[in-house]
Amino acid sequence: MSKSRLIVGVSAIALTIGLATQGANAGEAKKTGPQKNIVQIAREAGSFKTLVAALEATDLVGTLSGQGQGPFTVFAPTDEAFAKLPAGTVEALLKDPPALKKILLYHVVAGSYLAADVLGSTTLPTVNGQSLAVSTSGGPKVNDSAITSTDIRARNGVIHVIDTVLIPQN
Repeated sequence: MSKSRLIVGVSAIALTIGLATQGANAGEAKKTGPQKNIVQIAREAGSFKTLVAALEATDLVGTLSGQGQGPFTVFAPTDEAFAKLPAGTVEALLKDPPALKKILLYHVVAGSYLAADVLGSTTLPTVNGQSLAVSTSGGPKVNDSAITSTDIRARNGVIHVIDTVLIPQN
């Protein structure tokens, strides 16, 4: 077996185990339901500081806090994902809220899609009007971004962690 096939196989097994474990815990979550919204979870995680700053700069905090809106599925890039962008990109985007908002809304899908729903799709329509391509080749991905953690449930939707910032086409 080639090294790449072994890595893909191990990734698929890890995702399956993760989904099974989360499914076993879902019964408890359904009894009380998640208490925190998407933004609260992102703030408390500590690995989404850039994402939270971007949400604040574009006035999307209220929308993703579930104040009469949602549910949403958010493909949340980590701080490390934002750090992969060319130098100065984040700073420039923070000064251009309309462009930043377009990018952020490309990470949001209306509705609550758990990992099984995401991986059962080939495309997902984003709130900005464009679609994300879903693939399991080489591990679970949206566009070219690996999905590194799934099914983080919030009061107003679900978060899936990704390792690359998604950039919409014009």
